[in-house]
Amino acid sequence: MNIAICDDEQPIRQQIKSLILRQRPEAVVELYASGEELLSSGSSFDILFLDIQMEGINGIDTARAWRDRDGDTVLIFITAVKDYVFDAFDVSAFHYLLKPVEEEKFAGVLERAVQEVEQKKRQQERQLFIKTRNRHATIPANDIYFIESQRRKVEIHTRKEIFELYATMNEMERQLGEGFYRCHRGYLVNMAHIAEYSADYIQMNTGEKVYLAKEKYPEFVKTYMRYLRKGGVLGV
Repeated sequence: MNIAICDDEQPIRQQIKSLILRQRPEAVVELYASGEELLSSGSSFDILFLDIQMEGINGIDTARAWRDRDGDTVLIFITAVKDYVFDAFDVSAFHYLLKPVEEEKFAGVLERAVQEVEQKKRQQERQLFIKTRNRHATIPANDIYFIESQRRKVEIHTRKEIFELYATMNEMERQLGEGFYRCHRGYLVNMAHIAEYSADYIQMNTGEKVYLAKEKYPEFVKTYMRYLRKGGVLGV
């Protein structure tokens, strides 16, 4: 498990590192004193603890730049104020810890973050094989944001491109299974990439919105809450 701590306060960096190693002694932990230092490291991490209020580039802007190159890192903000909680949603933050960091609270958040990492890795191992007239391709399930029905075809929206093929939504739902939800007859969403939702739509962390059928709303909320409990949810 590779974990980074980026905070301009040295005592906080050491405290977080100590708490991590107490709980996960096998973890490899790297420390950074600024967003610039983190972004220039060239490293990748399973979990990133990131201070929001730092000298130079702040934590929110650091997170945006980090997300451009790594969408899978489990991101946990550390801050002394609650004012940035909505900005944290914009960069798909997993959680939001307030300073001073409480050991018991931290332990629970770290455990859920580790579960989220393991869940992402299991999902990455799942593959969707697609066959069209011109190409054959294997897509990691975690790279799929959502699938949209287009009459006799489906469009698979992924990180890099949109695949179009002849298939049914029922086939896609059956193949992808756990972690995906049929929110509308014409849409199947990857719950790992949901940013927010309302009674009639789901917004993905790409900013795209998909329809949520009104009759599906109560079931969706229960399913999504169960999904989050297995991993984690942004909180304070």
